[in-house]
Amino acid sequence: MNDTPIEELKAKIITLEERNIRLMEDLQSAENDKRYSEGELFRLQKDHSRIRAELERLRSPPLIVGSLRDVLPDNRVVVKSSTGPDFIVSVSEYIPHSSLVPGARVSLNKQTLAVMNVLPLPLDPIVTGAEIIEKPDVTYEDIGGLAKQMVELREAVEDPLLRPELYAKVGIEPPKGVLLVGPPGTGKTLMAKAVANATQASFIRFVGSELVQKYIGEGARLVRELFDLAREKAPSIIFIDELDAVGAKRMDVATSGDREVQRTLMQLLAELDGFTPTSEVKIIGATNRPDILDDALLRPGRFDRIIEIELPDVDGRTQIFTIHMSRMNIDKGIKPRKLAEMTDGASGAEIKSMCTEAGMLAIREGRDLVVERDFILARTKVTEAGRNKVKSAPAYMFG
Repeated sequence: MNDTPIEELKAKIITLEERNIRLMEDLQSAENDKRYSEGELFRLQKDHSRIRAELERLRSPPLIVGSLRDVLPDNRVVVKSSTGPDFIVSVSEYIPHSSLVPGARVSLNKQTLAVMNVLPLPLDPIVTGAEIIEKPDVTYEDIGGLAKQMVELREAVEDPLLRPELYAKVGIEPPKGVLLVGPPGTGKTLMAKAVANATQASFIRFVGSELVQKYIGEGARLVRELFDLAREKAPSIIFIDELDAVGAKRMDVATSGDREVQRTLMQLLAELDGFTPTSEVKIIGATNRPDILDDALLRPGRFDRIIEIELPDVDGRTQIFTIHMSRMNIDKGIKPRKLAEMTDGASGAEIKSMCTEAGMLAIREGRDLVVERDFILARTKVTEAGRNKVKSAPAYMFG
């Protein structure tokens, strides 16, 4: 009889313990929900602050873009606003004094014209797109028949960038620029890429026609920004292909287009004079029409070294055939020397085209081995294609 209350008490204790466990679990769950809610509240507060800041930014008055003319004492500067006149204004205390240099682009408060910020100098997308991000994969081993020309180019471009102490010891200044002159397809662009690969320099390639723009002053601005980019990326090599498009002789002309080309040329001449030969910016120009280039462009002090690149002789053609055939699966009986003797007057580009055409003839016949007959047929096809282009060319191209 006495055991009954004890059993009831034990049962009640067990029930209470189970209820306590459930309450503890509910409490833990409530605490987790609280922490989650606090986290969500903090995130919403951050979003609210960000949205308010963005709204305030959008509601803020527009700023005027101007240029800095001069720096005065007492934290004041002379600026030229986009509206025209010059103003003496104050500068925000958050702008470092070292960034206030004449010529800098600045943003001005619309009401007080106070300088609010220093803007970065813009670069045209045409200029920024001219930089070759990945270094060219062309090496000196990929060039045949131009050993003498490569020595002259390396002396003028590679050695000043990699071993400037050699010129300092001798007491001379290296050439500022190098001009590659020769017929199309003789390897001018290939030489520039090989030097850029060897020097690990930034390679900036531009075609002369890209510097000829429609509106007044645009071409000169591109030239100025091109050299600014080269100085920023130094050591760098500027390669201007088809230089005759912008560097033709100046004549008494009346058309606005010709005058704009002459303005671009004068800016190019000024930039070539604007840096020292020992700087880490080297200029390489290429043209197949040196006879029409302006004399001011060819004088010493601008393009100091002119390298003539002629059509390869039989030894040069043998080297070029050897280079391209080394990558091909060819019959062992084919001799590069024999092919070189059969292709008198061919350029390096034409020889490469012959090798490609010979491989395509083998593929057409279902073979994976190129034989001598493929090269003979390819030579005929490439030669006839060149002749047809000459026949179809307008008469004015031949004077």
